[in-house]
Amino acid sequence: MEKATSGWVNGFIGVAIFAGSLPATRAAVAYFDPTFLTCARATIAALLGLALLLLLRQPRPKATDLPSLALTALGVVIGFPLLTALALRHVTSAHSIIFVGLLPLCTALFAVLRGGERPRPAFWLFSALGSAFVVGYAVMGGVEASLEGDLLMLAAIVACGMGYAEGARLSRTLGGWQVISWALVLSLPVMLMVTLLTMPKSIDHTGLPAWIGLAYVSLFSMLIGFVFWYRGLAQGGIAAVGQLQLFQPFMGLGLAALLLHEKVSWAMLVVTLGAVVCVAGAKKYAK
Repeated sequence: MEKATSGWVNGFIGVAIFAGSLPATRAAVAYFDPTFLTCARATIAALLGLALLLLLRQPRPKATDLPSLALTALGVVIGFPLLTALALRHVTSAHSIIFVGLLPLCTALFAVLRGGERPRPAFWLFSALGSAFVVGYAVMGGVEASLEGDLLMLAAIVACGMGYAEGARLSRTLGGWQVISWALVLSLPVMLMVTLLTMPKSIDHTGLPAWIGLAYVSLFSMLIGFVFWYRGLAQGGIAAVGQLQLFQPFMGLGLAALLLHEKVSWAMLVVTLGAVVCVAGAKKYAK
């Protein structure tokens, strides 16, 4: 398979996995403290990543890679999970779609700042238009404003875009799953300590949805999803493949329709089609 095509396939799989992150986080923070949830998911994923690194005898990253690994960990291991967990105490997962719609544009900006990419002007037009489609759809569904929640989500998107671009840049030489694994291991000492300090005194009344949410964000959102996502970004280009995130909200809504039998509106289908056109346009003009 051609490298660029493989990048888009891997990126799409990563986005599909990430689509369940916000609903799973929403279910988990109903019972768990956001700080505990952030650190627990990172600790579980870090132990799994460490086991893989040792089992497959991966070489240690170079000293020059450590700053990039630290930025990656700050963005996607600590920043985005913690900020979204805090935000979802004030806003619904549906409301967060407004901000997820801005993530492809934010990732593209960091691809320029940190990844050295230079998309053509038409790329930015399609990227902005795609974000406008997603945000507009979310606004049509009604917006219950929460200044604190909105500011936390905005900060989460900036942290995530930075972590995506920085990790993808490093994946070109270190490898996709190795980057997220080493970033998790780098943050493990602090994450483990805070997990133990913030652990609930009792879990007797913790519901099954919370445990499922914790399992999902630990195994899929924090580790497996990044294996595909960083590989896709490195192969197909950070700015271009990053536009696939426009599909993430609709994948989540589609999953809800499939599992919870929620109604899929014509507006959702139209906006999804608009997002497809924008991703295709962004792909064409990314380089």
